[in-house]
Amino acid sequence: MENGNHTVLTPLFREDYAPAVPPYAIEAPEIPSGSTYYFTSGSGLRYEVLFAKKRNNYLENIVNFSVLNDEFEDEYSETNRGEIYRVIATVAEIIRIYHIHHSYSISYEFSGEFKDKNMGKDVSIRTLVYFRMAEKIIHPSWNLMLEGNRVVAFKSRLNHGQ
Repeated sequence: MENGNHTVLTPLFREDYAPAVPPYAIEAPEIPSGSTYYFTSGSGLRYEVLFAKKRNNYLENIVNFSVLNDEFEDEYSETNRGEIYRVIATVAEIIRIYHIHHSYSISYEFSGEFKDKNMGKDVSIRTLVYFRMAEKIIHPSWNLMLEGNRVVAFKSRLNHGQ
């Protein structure tokens, strides 16, 4: 599949995917293949989405998502500003853009932090929200699984050559 100057071998998202709400404006890296994206929500929270390569396979990605504002004691604080759907739509759009520039990637992994009241559970509520969203948008040529507190989207071995 052609997309601009890039050939996307296996699309990450379904062809009919469209966000239910508009994403926030995205600040992409200056180098198109860069790994750090930013956006600011309507309430002024600044977010960073960073893609890290796994040590054992450069084609496997870990998606780190965090709030950068000083008003929160740590980067994983609960913000509860009623913007979750637009934030998730924005993160999904960033992942889609990243995959266009890294079309040989074979996996994406992310997890949600636990809220205090959910400590001791196997899976955080945030991770379950991410998993449910991923189930709706991930292309059928990718597999999706919940592994501990991580959501992992990966190409099946049969699709690695595409």
